[in-house]
Amino acid sequence: MINYKHTQIGNLIITVSVILIIYFWFIFRKVGFNSEFIIAVILIIFITASFSTLTVTINEEHLKIKFGYGIFRKSYLLKDIASVKTVKNHWYYGWGIRYWVPTRMWVYNVSGFDAVEIQMRNGRIKRIGTDEPRKLEQAIQQVINQKTH
Repeated sequence: MINYKHTQIGNLIITVSVILIIYFWFIFRKVGFNSEFIIAVILIIFITASFSTLTVTINEEHLKIKFGYGIFRKSYLLKDIASVKTVKNHWYYGWGIRYWVPTRMWVYNVSGFDAVEIQMRNGRIKRIGTDEPRKLEQAIQQVINQKTH
């Protein structure tokens, strides 16, 4: 049974992808057929599409995150989560997948600055970007409370 599922759309990433497609179309029209150029364009579009959405799912056992169509997936056991809180990411945390060495924290984000910070029982920190931070925090907290009682 799924307790929570939400997909956030990365509008900026989608907009940049569309702009890149238009830009490359104009270049392609001037350059003509060039297999290396076409391969590079397809690769760029593939990578940007991979990070256009972030889906967070919570069931009885796991918190799962999936970027785009699933090229990157991560799963955490709920029993390994010690605490959760709503936070704001700094602008320089960026979007995509980041590891911040000073804070020893993983950040997963596709848009905006709202996130949920998860403190794992082993001390590691994860931040999951979301456009509904309170709902995600409550969903995680509810399952954590059920597991500890």
